[in-house]
Amino acid sequence: MRVKIKVKGIVQGVGFRPFVYRIAKKNNLKGYVKNLGNYVEILVEGKREDIESFINDLKNKKPPLSRIDKLDIEEIKDNSLNFDDFYIIKSENAQDEEEGTIPADVAICDDCLREMFDKNDRRYRYPFTACTNCGPRFTIVEKLPYDRENTSMRDFPLCRECLEEYKNPLDRRFHAQATCCPICGPKVFLTDGKEIIAEKDDAIRETVKLLEEGYILAIKGIGGTHLACKVGEDEPVLNLRERLGRPTQPFAVMSKIEYIDLFAEVDEVEREILTSLRRPIVVLKKGEDYDKYFSEYVSNLDTIGVMLPYSGLHYLLFDKEIAYVMTSANLPGLPMVKDNDEILKKLEGIADYFLLHNRRIVNRCDDSVVKKVANRIVFLRRSRGFAPEPIKVDIENDKNILCVGAELNSTACIVKRNKFYLTQYIGNTSKYETFCYLRDAINNILRLTNTNKIDAIVCDLHPQFNSTKLAEELAEKFGVEILRVQHHFAHAYSLLGDNNYFDDAIILSLDGVGYGLDGNIWGGEVLLFKDNKMERVGHLEEQYQLGGDLATKYPLRMLLSILYKAIGEEVYDFIKTYNFFSDKELRLLKFQLDKKLNCPITTSTGRVLDAISSLLSICFEKTYDGEPSIRLEPVANRFKGDIEVEPKIKNNILNTTELIYKCYEMLLNNESKEKIAYYAHIYIADGLFEIAKKIADKYGINTIGITGGVSYNRIITERVMNNAKKEGFNFIYHQRVPNGDGGISFGQGVAYILKNGH
Repeated sequence: MRVKIKVKGIVQGVGFRPFVYRIAKKNNLKGYVKNLGNYVEILVEGKREDIESFINDLKNKKPPLSRIDKLDIEEIKDNSLNFDDFYIIKSENAQDEEEGTIPADVAICDDCLREMFDKNDRRYRYPFTACTNCGPRFTIVEKLPYDRENTSMRDFPLCRECLEEYKNPLDRRFHAQATCCPICGPKVFLTDGKEIIAEKDDAIRETVKLLEEGYILAIKGIGGTHLACKVGEDEPVLNLRERLGRPTQPFAVMSKIEYIDLFAEVDEVEREILTSLRRPIVVLKKGEDYDKYFSEYVSNLDTIGVMLPYSGLHYLLFDKEIAYVMTSANLPGLPMVKDNDEILKKLEGIADYFLLHNRRIVNRCDDSVVKKVANRIVFLRRSRGFAPEPIKVDIENDKNILCVGAELNSTACIVKRNKFYLTQYIGNTSKYETFCYLRDAINNILRLTNTNKIDAIVCDLHPQFNSTKLAEELAEKFGVEILRVQHHFAHAYSLLGDNNYFDDAIILSLDGVGYGLDGNIWGGEVLLFKDNKMERVGHLEEQYQLGGDLATKYPLRMLLSILYKAIGEEVYDFIKTYNFFSDKELRLLKFQLDKKLNCPITTSTGRVLDAISSLLSICFEKTYDGEPSIRLEPVANRFKGDIEVEPKIKNNILNTTELIYKCYEMLLNNESKEKIAYYAHIYIADGLFEIAKKIADKYGINTIGITGGVSYNRIITERVMNNAKKEGFNFIYHQRVPNGDGGISFGQGVAYILKNGH
């Protein structure tokens, strides 16, 4: 009997062909296995029962990093095929357009770590140690099929011993494309930017010494570069902040698992994702003894972002320190640097020394970031360890759809059948370099998914976004239509797709900014999804955003604008007490507000939370995305107890002037900042839930969900969830796709498919 099997899914770079070889031999079969660029083809011949046993093994004993999405099994009647053994044969490029999947980069495995720290092993202290089960994948691949000659490892021909392992079917490095050793593999070196100070292991030992002495090091890793310094002293952290232009944004840290309990609280769910092979940054609650080990300038929140070492190089850095600041090496809004020349040029004056290596990073890939909210792990950023693995949605689609995402915290997405391939995290595409990165990432994902034609392009409704302009350019190139999806609708569609839920629902879509259907700025929206259509049915009260974008940078402007509606001219004397604006600036602001000059209308939840943040003197200037609101949350977290609120609602519009006035009154009455901050969160959560419930009851809908950047806020999201469950509603929330703008491209794809009746 002869059978040809097509295996589709994550079957490249995960030891799949060596696995097939072993189970074929075990089951006494002859034939071959080969890569076809985007799937694996197997031909086996032998007894029927042996082939059945082989297929059973294929399904149930597959390598841990692999995923089988589809098996096509066809019996072959051609008797001219005769094999004397089972072979792994040379890869070919597939002629048909099947979607392929390159696996994400994964952390070094325990077997490789053991070798690295075994003095008798030839890979002792070698930082690039890897095997079939671990190491870089996406960041080194140039094209499919995933063979060594199609990766940046082709620059390092294997030595005799490595080649023997690579060719041995019983070795765990059999066809491991990233395998190498100190003789044939990449090498590290330490430089001050002018000359090489040390090489190989001496470079790593010297790096550890320099870090302990308080210097800032640029460390080139797997998918880009980190800036590192010690965590326990103020000076290195403050130096890094000043040089990077990040005065307050919390820094992530890298630590080993045995140290984390010293400074952070970690539960079983968080521990599981921390120690997984994907190794994201996990946002953890600070522990009681945090201040003993960390400078106060590492994070000014009640949380700390922590990741474990994920490469051999990282493990070699830990000698005496329990943690290092380990932040992406990029200036705000620009892509992380990855090439040696670029690292030395762009980080001059930021890093004191540079620990570099000579392996090319083909695809830069930032660290992923996750946080536990509403009893589940959600993505703040989905990148290294996850991209570009597809997200499967229970939806029918026969088009290739390219979605270019939003403007900030951006990703792009290619949809093929029911698979959504999100790019790695891109960032702020209003910056030219990041826009170019978006274009490159799109070309790359098209190449890696073997996508030769595009049937449709989806973008944001905002006419001025660079991503919108790119969509127009690509639509002309491919000769296809563009669908423009409103920003908050895209968030809502993202939530539906994430949950494979396409029945009627009420969705709270909450964030800082999005271009509305009426041309105003939206951000606090109650949406009705019914009969496959999305409609805005409620929102926060419209407020004037005094000075346009300046009100997002300086939240006191937002407070002034809203409070003016409540107390009139008195507001100016009150705002003067903050000593933030000069008399001249205040006169100008008054003129603007009176004449409504450059005062666009907004329903943004983010702007209301920002106003509260400035009211309580928590944040007067935004230095990173969402800062005033993000810093407000830990203050609210400190309030212990509960508060009765009576949100003011009319015509499904939540009155936020009343909220700001009430908080103002509480402040004048010397209520604690913690209580006022908590009150504001509960007012928004309960008010929006009340509107959602009313509309749900009207239409007989039993599902309520929440999405958008504000849904990362634990207090608001968990309050909405608890209200929904108490009232007997089904509650939906994110899990596989970022809640924020990193999930917009995914939502755009879902919107296109639903709009076109699939």
